[in-house]
Amino acid sequence: MGWNRSCWLAILLQFFLLAQCAVHRRQRIHKNSTSDDENYYPPVQLHLLEDHVVLDNGILNVTLSTPGGMITGIEYNGIDNLLEYEYKENNRGYWDLVWSKPDHQADVFDKLEGTDVYVITEEDNQVELSFVRTWDSSSDTGLPLNIDKRFVMLRGCSGFYSYAIFERLEGWPDVNISQGRIVFKLQHNLFQYMAVSDDRQRIMPTTHDREKGLVLDYPEAVFLTNPDNSFLRGEVDDKYQYSSDNKDSRVHGWICTDPATGFWVITPSNEFKTGGPVKQDLTSHAGPISLSMFFSTHYAGLPLIIEFRDGEPWKKVFGPVYMYLNSVLPDEDPLTLWADAKEQMLLETEKWPYDFPLSDDFPYADQRGTVTGRLLVRDNYINERLITANGAYIGLAPSGDPGFWQRENKGYQFWTESNALGYFVIKNIRAGNYSLYAWVPGFIGDYKYNIQITVLPGSKIRLRTLVYDPPRNGPTLWEIDIPDRTASEFFVPDPNPMLMNQLYVSQPDKFRQYGLWDRYTDLYPEDLVYTIESSIYQTDWYFAHVNRKVDNKTYVPTTWKIVFDLTYVDELSNYTLQLALASANEAELQVRINDETTEVPHFTTGLIGRDNAIARHGIHGLYWLYSVDVPGSLLVTSTNTIFLTQSRGLSPWRGIMYDYIRLEGPSSNNQTQKHK
Repeated sequence: MGWNRSCWLAILLQFFLLAQCAVHRRQRIHKNSTSDDENYYPPVQLHLLEDHVVLDNGILNVTLSTPGGMITGIEYNGIDNLLEYEYKENNRGYWDLVWSKPDHQADVFDKLEGTDVYVITEEDNQVELSFVRTWDSSSDTGLPLNIDKRFVMLRGCSGFYSYAIFERLEGWPDVNISQGRIVFKLQHNLFQYMAVSDDRQRIMPTTHDREKGLVLDYPEAVFLTNPDNSFLRGEVDDKYQYSSDNKDSRVHGWICTDPATGFWVITPSNEFKTGGPVKQDLTSHAGPISLSMFFSTHYAGLPLIIEFRDGEPWKKVFGPVYMYLNSVLPDEDPLTLWADAKEQMLLETEKWPYDFPLSDDFPYADQRGTVTGRLLVRDNYINERLITANGAYIGLAPSGDPGFWQRENKGYQFWTESNALGYFVIKNIRAGNYSLYAWVPGFIGDYKYNIQITVLPGSKIRLRTLVYDPPRNGPTLWEIDIPDRTASEFFVPDPNPMLMNQLYVSQPDKFRQYGLWDRYTDLYPEDLVYTIESSIYQTDWYFAHVNRKVDNKTYVPTTWKIVFDLTYVDELSNYTLQLALASANEAELQVRINDETTEVPHFTTGLIGRDNAIARHGIHGLYWLYSVDVPGSLLVTSTNTIFLTQSRGLSPWRGIMYDYIRLEGPSSNNQTQKHK
């Protein structure tokens, strides 16, 4: 009997030592919440298993592999695992990066599997775990980055948080990093209804449905031939049809109807995302899959690849983001879960910056600053008085040229919108040095404040009234559209009826339909001609300047014409053609004035852009602005024609989207336009 007891004690001790070896404890002092409500909920518990850990707060359980830090299971609302159990444990929920070496461009998909796990805190109100992978500087293999993935569960919260700290030390090898995200793959037989916004919700196909379908022009686009749900038969599914701007992508996810359960990814702040507020990226898509995208080259291209050269050091915190779970009673409408998720998103946003992350690299509210001010616009050709910058996007980002923020990819960005009088408040800014940038709907170009702003912990900086002088050389003779950095006001056709996504049939954003690049050829047997004074840009200007399809695999350049009359021309003065582009993909825009046959164009952009917004159903990518001088000697006192040629053929997706076009007359003596 004693011998058996000794054996059992030895076995138990061995399991204990295994657990202690696998999970290190780094207990830190943390001020717990004093909310009385927490007393109604059971404490958070951490269960240490041989090769897993379980976070349990009585509402849900989250199982993570050790030491890898893969999310292998989420138990909630009577469902043993919300994640797809048919997949391997490292393919259900995970962080990943896509990286490459500069001298070897093949991408590496790295799931950031940890080598050590630490318990940062284990208290009744909070458990925080750290899964770490440290790069071995004595080796020249692998991603030269230190990885620290954090998972946090709080008492009484119907979800869990995750964030990560990525760090490079000085002198480490060169590397390119093109994508960073968290991925969740949910059970396909449970989660079939997806919600990205109020007007973008629908029953979705599964991965199995896509595998049985017909791949179209690229692997992401699939024609559903035999889906399990016959309602979906004959539709096109493409994950890029559900992309959103960063500013609009605060909550998205999935609903299971039986039992009524929601899984949502909530992003309470975009400070850690790259490319600014209008950078587009993926959200949720068929699988069912939900993503938390931190950075990528989607809708931007090469400028948003994070390149480290010459031993550059770097550290950045991504997140926290919140994975929120909700449910309703059996007799309640499951679709109300979306409304609840939106409400929770607002609550999470109000709590930012969170007061619970225990990494020293995450500053709390009292360690951050605020910048306030007012922005006005000076355009004497519109109004002799200063104009209030209503709805301007105003932000702090690392220093660079005006507009640099949309290509910035290593630092933090903090954005807000001005009110009707141009006043703005930028809150919760990390300490550091920044430039202040802005752009104003209704005006072309980018504003940059000419003084660097240094934010200190707790500082409140009040700027003087700022004045933006948008590019202009003379009075407006004519204009096409309004400047807002998108092509959304232009004519977007109905799709090929055989290649439709029913969600977008009656919605204003039907630009998300598949194959619209070929609809230009269908609708315009002759290239587009736009006549000032008689044409209407909403119906007569195609949303994308694309190539013409002449057979199944051949695409040729197209030339659009703008026809206009001038009653007087000053041949000794310069006119200005303002060309604002909402997108460019491997394109070259050539401008000719009144002579289409001249071999050398009057102006060319050269080869620009790789945002791929046309193929990926975006209505904008990166913004480009060109101010083209037009000598009066090229114009005539009668009918004139400007020829716009997108000269790069070969592909259906090489092209541009225009934001706004304006022809300005010579500067008048009594209206002086000031420029900084």
